[in-house]
Amino acid sequence: MSGHSKWATIKHKKGALDAKRGKLFTKLIREITVSARMGGGDINGNPRLRKAVADAKGQQMPADTIQRAIKRGTGEIEGVSYEEVLYEGKGPGGTLFLVETMTDNRNRTVAELRKIFEKHNGSLGSSGTAAWAFDRKGVITLDKAASNEDQLMDVAVGAGADDYADMGDEWQVTTPVEAFDVTLKALESAKVLTKEAKLEFVPKDCKQVVGREAEVCLNLVDAIDEHDDVQNVFADFDISDEEMKRISGE
Repeated sequence: MSGHSKWATIKHKKGALDAKRGKLFTKLIREITVSARMGGGDINGNPRLRKAVADAKGQQMPADTIQRAIKRGTGEIEGVSYEEVLYEGKGPGGTLFLVETMTDNRNRTVAELRKIFEKHNGSLGSSGTAAWAFDRKGVITLDKAASNEDQLMDVAVGAGADDYADMGDEWQVTTPVEAFDVTLKALESAKVLTKEAKLEFVPKDCKQVVGREAEVCLNLVDAIDEHDDVQNVFADFDISDEEMKRISGE
């Protein structure tokens, strides 16, 4: 199983879904705003904005909310100015973390993230602490019924995807960054519905953690993810199904 598949499985097993945390709209709005600021407000000429708007519509975000977020990004209306900052850190057992944030106050964000890491037996590091252990990839998730192996090989890999993986009830397609939008368009043209698609940091290798270390790693991910400025968190640890059942008390 690829490094990404392991981390995706961890996120799935631990149930850390943004929608359950009431943070999804905030994250989507920030992504729309920053996408519009960086690439303009035309969704046809801005692939990142097009994906952000599609994600927002998929969560039933009102059209006027989407438009306000775009206009804040392009400067048509005033609003808070966010910048993207990537933080790197270490967790228990030598695990490595990358934290994508959108913040209007770097000093506040870095101070608060440092406290979170320290509280969970970790440390916030400088640039280069963890990034070397990850590859930047496009990750596209589909419901199992949305496609089959032959179609994924023909359409996704044919469009430039690196690989696809059977995740049980889902397919997961990984792409180079430069092939991400092309692969999405190819799937769309083939009438294949995607469940989720985003650029992620995929761990090159995963570290197995057990016992107390596993519990602390999960708690650290939860605590980071709860922070208002955090968009995404990625880590390079893996926990077995048996260990997850023990932790969850099943």
